[in-house]
Amino acid sequence: MEVKKMICINCPLGCSLEITIDGEEINVSGNKCKRGREYGISEIKDPRRIVTSTVRVLNGDKMLVSVKTSREIPKKLIFDVMKEINGVKLKAPVSIGDIVIKDILGTGVDVVATSNAKKI
Repeated sequence: MEVKKMICINCPLGCSLEITIDGEEINVSGNKCKRGREYGISEIKDPRRIVTSTVRVLNGDKMLVSVKTSREIPKKLIFDVMKEINGVKLKAPVSIGDIVIKDILGTGVDVVATSNAKKI
């Protein structure tokens, strides 16, 4: 049996979770809501994160625009996703919501612009 402790980040309460793993069985305690239980289980089985970064812009009024994944990706893919994002150069204009990378690494998740850059 293994016990892990973590803070739930799903809501402002920040509950201290204690997760007990016994073979295939996962028990969560310390959560004050259902979301805390779900968070604890997902962090053990398949941790996921939204990735935020910046991408270079050519011929724009800004050198960089911010980007993020449209949904969470598996945590183990973060460095590979960042490598793909770092290789991108966009031509201005760029608008919030523009798809920068479609279906990154075959995850079904897009990388989208979260800021604007005008063409100069």
